[in-house]
Amino acid sequence: MPNFKVAPVKPTITLDDLEKIDVRVGTIILVEDVVGSDSLVKLIVDFDDHKRTIIVGMKKEREKPREIQGKQALFVVNMAPKRMMGQLSEGMLFDIGYSDGIKPALAVPEYHVPNGSRAGYLLKV
Repeated sequence: MPNFKVAPVKPTITLDDLEKIDVRVGTIILVEDVVGSDSLVKLIVDFDDHKRTIIVGMKKEREKPREIQGKQALFVVNMAPKRMMGQLSEGMLFDIGYSDGIKPALAVPEYHVPNGSRAGYLLKV
């Protein structure tokens, strides 16, 4: 990446701040275009005990958005639902790179884990 510049580190947060974010693994079981949008797609994501609709803007970054169907990825599941182009989004897909202006990649587990597994941190006290 010849023009990539590392962004400054964001302000310090506490462990309590981090604990507020609920990040879970889910399998993307369906990817559909959002009618009338040139950037949004609708994901149906399986979190084992339930499925959610998550709207993401990836049409411009991915030539074939359906290529992520069947993959596990990380999602924020405790965000307030939001309407986009008449569709209700019930979470947020984590990606790597979009905020830096590079082609986004999914944030995925190293190997298959149960849907609904929480992302967290290793902490020895």
